[in-house]
Amino acid sequence: MPDALFAAAPLMESLGQAVIATDLEGCVRYWNAAAERMYGWTAEEAIGRPAVELNQPSVSKALCDEIFRTVRSGGQWSGGLSLLRKDGSGVSAMVTDAGIFGEDGRLIGIVTLSIGVGSALRPILAHLSDAWVVLDSAGRVNHVSPAASETFGWTDEAASGEPLWELVHPDDRLDAMEHYRDVVVGVPSGTALECRVLQTDGSSRWVDLWLSNMLADPAVRGVVCNLRDITERIDEVQQRTALIEQLHTALRSRVEIEQAKGMIAARTGIAIDKAFLVLRRFARDNNLKLHDLARSVVTGEVELPLSRQPRD
Repeated sequence: MPDALFAAAPLMESLGQAVIATDLEGCVRYWNAAAERMYGWTAEEAIGRPAVELNQPSVSKALCDEIFRTVRSGGQWSGGLSLLRKDGSGVSAMVTDAGIFGEDGRLIGIVTLSIGVGSALRPILAHLSDAWVVLDSAGRVNHVSPAASETFGWTDEAASGEPLWELVHPDDRLDAMEHYRDVVVGVPSGTALECRVLQTDGSSRWVDLWLSNMLADPAVRGVVCNLRDITERIDEVQQRTALIEQLHTALRSRVEIEQAKGMIAARTGIAIDKAFLVLRRFARDNNLKLHDLARSVVTGEVELPLSRQPRD
């Protein structure tokens, strides 16, 4: 690694971001104080070791190839990654990789700058009453807002790296996956997905799930997911629906009883009020519910004058 990199060490320390420089084999050659704080490894422990052993990034081979092609051509790669600290806990970070080139123009190493996603968004999300999570381009959780932790019991450590749909009720997961895909590929929606999300105790709550594609925003590089708790609203709607159904059932039963009374009165020549007494007596003698008997009379399943149809 060129001396110029070490000459820039004071500047690296002042950036406030974790800075790691590796050679082309991926072994650490520089590890600043912010990296020590972020990952828990001291510079003495880190230097000389493969960087992937220290923070174990969730990076596929295809993404590794993409990063290497970008930095080799003189460009920079930025994105959100789920990483690990020395103690095994997770950390969601916004990472920027750039190439280090020698005087002859050859690529001789890679420098990585990273900052915890929470460091950039936490001051904003902490003051919002709605629950929020930040997702990477693959739909994995990078950051959980305080309101999401309070409402659903999720934490950065537990949820980091989990796909959003793993936090969604199994019956609603396919819808969540399709909704996320549409937002990422730019399909206009403008509407929330009404679904259930799982809490840490295994129960679920209804939410309006809104997704905002901010993958191109250098300050976020992710998809911001807003979860508005609508459980009480859904409960009210379900209760209202159940009440309406009960009223419809009661009305339907009453209509069938009136029809049955009319049919009995017409067939036997008795008054309507006496027809009702006949209907009620037959129901009691045969251990039948009145509305069930009335329906059977109307449909012809019970003969008039009242008698049971023989069973086949």
